[in-house]
Amino acid sequence: MSDILFTNVRILDGSGQNPFSGSVRVRGNRIQEVGRSLAPVGNFGGDVTVIDGAGATLMPGMCEAHTHFSWNDAATLAAIQTMPLEEHVLWCAKVAGRYLQAGFTSCVGAACAKPRLDVVTRNAIQSGQIPGPRYLAASQEITVLGGLGDETLPHLPFPEFSFGVNVSGAEEMRKAVRLFLKYGVDSIKLNLSGDNFTPQSPAGTTWMTDAEVAAAMEEVKLRGKRGVAHARSAASVKQALKHGIQIIYHASYTDTETLDLLEAARDEVFVAPGIAILYAMLHEAEPWGVTHDMAVGMGYQHEWDHAIESLRAMHKRGVRVLPGGDYGFAFTPHCQNARDLEFFVRYLGMTPMEAIRSTTLYGGQIMMKPDELGVVKAGWLADLLLVDGDPLANLAILRDPQRILAVMKDGVFAKTPPVAHARRWERAA
Repeated sequence: MSDILFTNVRILDGSGQNPFSGSVRVRGNRIQEVGRSLAPVGNFGGDVTVIDGAGATLMPGMCEAHTHFSWNDAATLAAIQTMPLEEHVLWCAKVAGRYLQAGFTSCVGAACAKPRLDVVTRNAIQSGQIPGPRYLAASQEITVLGGLGDETLPHLPFPEFSFGVNVSGAEEMRKAVRLFLKYGVDSIKLNLSGDNFTPQSPAGTTWMTDAEVAAAMEEVKLRGKRGVAHARSAASVKQALKHGIQIIYHASYTDTETLDLLEAARDEVFVAPGIAILYAMLHEAEPWGVTHDMAVGMGYQHEWDHAIESLRAMHKRGVRVLPGGDYGFAFTPHCQNARDLEFFVRYLGMTPMEAIRSTTLYGGQIMMKPDELGVVKAGWLADLLLVDGDPLANLAILRDPQRILAVMKDGVFAKTPPVAHARRWERAA
C-alpha cells in the first residue's frame, strides 16, 4: 500500500491552534508525519501518491454528535415511524453514505426509529458492506406514556408501533434497556423531558421518575455502555447529571444550580443542543404548515431565548458544546448539519476556531477516541478533509458539497477530488 502525501496545504489541525502551511503524510490508516513547511515531509523513497492541495485547507473529519440516520426527512414523528422496515434499512444505508461524503467521518447515534436500525447500520459500515462514518449505535427513544415519543393511539392497540418505547416503572425500564443492550447498542436513549414538538408534553416538563432513570443507568453501567438523554428542562438536565448520563441533548433551560453542576462535570459530560431545529421551527417550517406565529404559540421562541442564554453560559464555563441534533426532519434535512457551526458563532459567542474545535477535537472525545481522533497529528487516525477555502473565514463552505474536495476515513478516500482538480494528483518517481 502506498503512502499518501498531501503537499501545499493549509493545515487546520482541529486542536484550536492557528493554521499553518505544510504537508501531511498518511501511511495505512494513520497520519505518519506532519510538516510545518511547504517542503514535503519524509523522503520520496518507495510508493507514494502525492496530492498537491494548491493551498486548500486540510483539516480533521467532522463529528456529528446527535445523529438520526433513520429520520427520513419527514415532517412528523409518525411519518418517520411508519416507513416500512425494508425501505427504512435502505434509507439508513443511503444516508450514512451521504454523511461521509459531506465530511462527517464520525457520528454519534442519538436514537433510531426501529429497534435495530442503528445497530444494523453500524455493523454494515464496520464490515465494509456500506460506506459510512465511524458510528456509535443508539437504541430507540425510551419514554413514558404521554411523553415525547409516545405515538400510540387508543383505537390502534399496537404499542410496538410507537415511535418510542413506552415504559411504566423501574422494572419495565430495566426490561427495555436489557433488550436494547442484547441487540448490541452503544448507548441507551432516555427521553427525560418533553418537547414543544409534542404539545401534550412541552419542553419545560420532566417525565421520568428517578427510579426509572436509576434502573436504566444501572443496566447501562453494568454493560460498560453510555446513557444519553433528551433533556430540555432544567430538572431533566439535573436528573441526567445525577444518574451519570454522559451525553445531554438540548439542555435549553438551565438555572444557576444546573450550570454549576454542568461545569463541575465538564470533563465527563457533552452537550449537543440541536439549536437548528428551534431556528427552523420559528423561521423555516411554514411550507409544512407551521407559521412563525404558530411556532411562537407552541413555545419555540421562549425555548430559543432560554437556550441561547443557557448555551452561552455553558460555553463560558468550559462545558463541551458540540454540533448536531435533529437533522432528518423536513425542515432540517440531512447533510446541512455543519450549519450548527455557523449558529454557534452567530448566537453562542464562539469564535470560528472554537466552532471548528467543537466538531474535531471534541468529536474525537465524544467518540471515545480522545488520543487518536479529531486532530491532524502524527500517529492519529487519518480521518481528513481537503476543503476549498478557509473555514475560519467562512464556515458555510463546510456545508457546500462542491467545497469538500476530498474526504478520507481511516486512511482511505471516501471522496476523491473532482475532475476539475485531477491535476492535483501525480505519481511520485
